[in-house]
Amino acid sequence: MAQSNARPGELIASINVTPLVDVVLVLLIVLMVSASYTVSKSLPMDLPKATTGENKSLPLTVSVDPQGNLYLDARAISKTDLRQAVAARKQQGAVSALIAADGKTQHRSVVGVIDLLRSEGVTQFAINVAPEDLK
Repeated sequence: MAQSNARPGELIASINVTPLVDVVLVLLIVLMVSASYTVSKSLPMDLPKATTGENKSLPLTVSVDPQGNLYLDARAISKTDLRQAVAARKQQGAVSALIAADGKTQHRSVVGVIDLLRSEGVTQFAINVAPEDLK
C-alpha cells in the first residue's frame, strides 16, 4: 500500500487516477461487447421446420453497364431473356426488382429497363445508389 506524505490537516493536492482508469476501461469493454450484439440483425437459431411456411422471394437484381448491357443477378442477359425471366418469376408470386446502373449509363437504358419491368407487371422496384451520393 502506498504511504501518504500528507500531514494531518493538510489539503490533498493530487488525485490517484489509477482506479478511475480501471473503471473506464471496464466500462469500455462492456460497451464494446454489448455493441457487437446490438449490431447483428438476428441471433443464430435452430428454427423449427414447417410445411405451411411461406417462402419470401428475393428481388430481381437488374444491372446496366455503361454500354447498356443487361445483367440479371450478375449474369449477362438479353432483353427478351430478361422479359421471360421476369414473367417466370411473376408466376411464382409477387415480384420486386432492384435496378443498379453505372453512373455513365445512358438514361435511355435505365428507362428501358423500368419500362420492361412495368410492362411485365413489376410495380415495386428501387434504383440502387451509393450512400455517399445521398449527401
